[in-house]
Amino acid sequence: MNNLIIATRNAHKVVEIQAILGSNFHCLTLDRLTGVPDVVEDADTFVGNAVKKARELREWLLENQPERGLEISHVLADDSGLEVDALNGAPGVHSARFAALDGDLLKNSSSAENNAKLLRMLAEVPSPQRTARFRCVIAMASTDGEQPLIETFEGVCEGRIDTKPGGAGGFGYDPLFIPLGHDKSFAELGETVKNGLSHRSKALAAVKMRFALQ
Repeated sequence: MNNLIIATRNAHKVVEIQAILGSNFHCLTLDRLTGVPDVVEDADTFVGNAVKKARELREWLLENQPERGLEISHVLADDSGLEVDALNGAPGVHSARFAALDGDLLKNSSSAENNAKLLRMLAEVPSPQRTARFRCVIAMASTDGEQPLIETFEGVCEGRIDTKPGGAGGFGYDPLFIPLGHDKSFAELGETVKNGLSHRSKALAAVKMRFALQ
């Protein structure tokens, strides 16, 4: 059993990660630890942000013993977002704070605000040019050893942006994103289908394969 600390307090994300990784992994949130500092995600790439979160949390763990009986083998940190071709790859690393870019760059916006801004910016863009992709980079940092061992894994899901939200499931940009080969949004397809298609599921599949080879 691999005990992983996921560098997030987003319970929905942890449930999704646990479902994809399966029973050989036990995923814990930052809420299981006390005094964990926030990591400023100020890198200009998904890789940079994921590695920074994994490295800083790993260093904190090595200096601060977790609760008794909680043996953590790895820190898992991810950074992911939406890349829209008509917007030259935006919102990209700013996906979570897209609507707040004109103000506090470190403050996340609500999903509703981000989706509304995206639709406004694409209002005049015809359907064939609304191509986009979700990209996820996962950084795995081992807690064993004196030097940090960090490996990265990437997953991409191609698709397009619809003209209006569809579905009540998922989170973030899911109601607007239609994955390639489908005519429904991630929010409409359901967790089981999404977990077989998503950018995060592809990156996590690479993680599972890597651990299976150990």
